[in-house]
Amino acid sequence: MLLMLMKCFCSSPLFVSALIRCALASIHVCIYYVLRLVRKQSSVHYHGIMMELPQLFSSPFALLLTTLFLIGIVKIVPYMNLAYFSWKKKGIPYLPNSWSSFIVGWKLFRGHLSIVDYSHYIYNYLPDAKYVGISEFAMPVILLRDPELIKDIMVKDFEHFPDHRSFVNEEVEPLFAKNIFSLRGDRWKEMRNTLSPSFTASKMKFMFELISKCSSDFVDYLVEHPEICLAIETKQAFRRYTNDVIATTAFGINVNSMKEQNNEFYTRGVEATTFSVGILAMLKFIFLRFFPRFAKLLGLSFIPLATSKFFKKVVGETIEAREKHGIIRPDMIHLLMQARDKENSHRMTLDDIVSQAFIFFFAGFDTSATLMCFVAHELAVNRDIQDRLRKELEQHLSEENDTISYESLSKMVYMDMVVSEALRKYPPVPSIDRLCFKDYELPPSQPGYKSVTIKSNDVMTIPVYGLHHDPKYFPNPQKFDPERFSDENKDNIFPCTYLPFGHGPRKCIGNRFALMETKLLIAHLVRKFILKTTEKTVEPVVFDKKEFALKPVGGFWIGLEKRKT
Repeated sequence: MLLMLMKCFCSSPLFVSALIRCALASIHVCIYYVLRLVRKQSSVHYHGIMMELPQLFSSPFALLLTTLFLIGIVKIVPYMNLAYFSWKKKGIPYLPNSWSSFIVGWKLFRGHLSIVDYSHYIYNYLPDAKYVGISEFAMPVILLRDPELIKDIMVKDFEHFPDHRSFVNEEVEPLFAKNIFSLRGDRWKEMRNTLSPSFTASKMKFMFELISKCSSDFVDYLVEHPEICLAIETKQAFRRYTNDVIATTAFGINVNSMKEQNNEFYTRGVEATTFSVGILAMLKFIFLRFFPRFAKLLGLSFIPLATSKFFKKVVGETIEAREKHGIIRPDMIHLLMQARDKENSHRMTLDDIVSQAFIFFFAGFDTSATLMCFVAHELAVNRDIQDRLRKELEQHLSEENDTISYESLSKMVYMDMVVSEALRKYPPVPSIDRLCFKDYELPPSQPGYKSVTIKSNDVMTIPVYGLHHDPKYFPNPQKFDPERFSDENKDNIFPCTYLPFGHGPRKCIGNRFALMETKLLIAHLVRKFILKTTEKTVEPVVFDKKEFALKPVGGFWIGLEKRKT
């Protein structure tokens, strides 16, 4: 899910603003060095500089700068033309790509507008249209607003929209390009069939014991260190828990990141999921997306090279040890090893295995931790909901001899309601996409418009955050209300308006795993502690404008008061 979040950032209108900003910065740098060069050659000031500029601009250096600038213009203009005029030509209602739209993208890029504010803006601009034309990453994209149409594209007519947009080139970043999220066509089908057995009910039950140990060890550490519980930033803490969970369930490695604060598995995870903002970061994204060969020559990569080598080394050594000693452990690595030994149309390599294990780590390390943070935040703010959840937990504990079992966790109805509402109010990614594979006809967007034929490689985007906060589907959407998902009410939720993990064959394969590790942690936490707000708790949540993910300003802060049991 975190990969989808990154794609959402990389595929936004802020790209045009960023590109312009980068161009201006480059011009400033060029002018700066030109003037420095002139000053080195002459002791005169303004008039002397102006007299020597013609000679300077006839130099090979200036010729190279001019050539690069013209190539950039030639590259950019078609994108700009496509982004700004395509929907008008096709007769589709669209977000006006005018100066005001430019300002919105600029504010988002500059950190003056949060991703949530932007999501509200594009979703609510034409509230009566089934779909609207927007531009993302200087490319025309159709924003789907109608749930029926979303269902058709994600499920009924899936064969027309089976893939996601490509994010990075396979040669430049195999860890991303070869994973199940990025794969397309038959290669995706093969990998989906290979990995699906990892997430069956029987495999979940097996992994439950491993995850339960991680969660109990994590909470026990907090109990033993009350000094850190007075005010705890849960994102930093919960990422250590998700790190340990994925290390044991996917890689077969036991780690306790609360005791071993700087273990390499954790530090590499932080490196892989930490993204900077600014000009240099945007230039890096641009090169990786549009100039992959040049990026490879420059040695650019999305994931630090040392991190890629670390995960490849860990997986390689694990496979070697298992083959040498005949170790069988029913986890993801074992399933991938079995798939490697089968005759498939695409022979699985070590890079393929590493890529699947890594994306499981990448998606679960940060995204699942964020979900846990929002659940803990809402429980701290809404003590009545916390008390009711604890009462349900204690009821099942008494039935299971004071232990949390797989069966008892699956019976916790209110726990499921609480987590489901957290996913509604704070979806892991604000939008998801689908790529058209073969021509498809969309009905008229609204009265007065005609049907539209979508061509191969056209992109659809589904505004998850917008749907989850549409009062037409979820009344009083800013209120945290688990009752929306009670047995009496959940069947009234309009289909395809609740999409925290996507929908259809491309639905997040690890959603049951993410839910189980989240519920287990919350259960152990609520059992041992009372979750409370602190002076640093931000309520109502104000989203950080400098973050690409949903995050409160200042972080996730709560207090943990040990319960008397």
